[in-house]
Amino acid sequence: MTHTVLKSVLVGASALALGAMALPASAAGVGACLITKTDTNPFFVKMKEGATAKAKELGIDLKSYAGKIDGDNESQVSAIESCIADGAKGILLVPSDSKAIVDSVKKARDAGILVIALDTPLEPVEAADATFATDNFKAGELIGKWANMALGDKAKAAKIAYLDLNPSQPTVDVLRDQGFMSGFGISKIENPTKIQDYGDARNVCHDVTNGNEEGGRSAMENCLQKEPMIDVVYTINEPAAAGAYEALKAVGREKDVLLVSVDGGCPGVKNVAEGVIGATSQQYPLKMAAMGIEAIKKFADTGEKPKPTEGKKFFDTGATLVTDKPASGVESIDTKKGKELCWG
Repeated sequence: MTHTVLKSVLVGASALALGAMALPASAAGVGACLITKTDTNPFFVKMKEGATAKAKELGIDLKSYAGKIDGDNESQVSAIESCIADGAKGILLVPSDSKAIVDSVKKARDAGILVIALDTPLEPVEAADATFATDNFKAGELIGKWANMALGDKAKAAKIAYLDLNPSQPTVDVLRDQGFMSGFGISKIENPTKIQDYGDARNVCHDVTNGNEEGGRSAMENCLQKEPMIDVVYTINEPAAAGAYEALKAVGREKDVLLVSVDGGCPGVKNVAEGVIGATSQQYPLKMAAMGIEAIKKFADTGEKPKPTEGKKFFDTGATLVTDKPASGVESIDTKKGKELCWG
């Protein structure tokens, strides 16, 4: 091969290489990550299902990660580092600790990755590029209003137990808890970022559940030891509610305690239909995750980031009260309709 021909071949090869490097992400393939709190909670199982289906439809390479338990921030930090190293275009994150994960999220964003919080806003909410979530305050408020109306005059002397999520008090935990208080008519909320009793005599116990059935049972047992005559129980989610019910049943109080929750999963809606839970606020995890994948694809193609719902700092994916005992002034659907919309 002559020197001139060799030079031409090398120049041509270099041009091809540069051309390949210059391909947009949409042509070279788009990578995305889904990072959830756990991979066992039905809510996150459905979220993964929604993200996986939409990623397949749009031709996105999706990798999924999860913490070992609710509150496992360390595993989520490692997952974000892996996503950065893989050159992911977007990350969908359900933070276990909405404060502690912020530095890792910043590293991802600094690397040019779109980070969307799902279900649980970061603190501050602006730490993510966008948030797709249930209005968690509204979800709590709906079950609070319903419980207040269901009790009638007895609401004034209620003894309420709050079965929350974990000691780090992520935003989803605080918002649902305080939403319930607001809906129930407990208006003295001095600190909107922290779970407290706020001096209202009706708030007799707060304990944590880690969002699972075993945690719900032990938290309910603790609260009953503190105040045996609890008559209203707020739970962060339906697995915790199922555990609380078992603890109440063990002491023969399952029929005289009003139990409310948030999620709207199929097992939870079934428990509403069977009278285990009085009412629950249904949310839509599959929708959240599918929309998140669509947003990553759009960002990869155009550079455009998703916008929040007008008047809010996040995109509201909806919340609906599910109960077979509707209360005046509180919009709801029955469990038949709830089963059509449920997940898990």
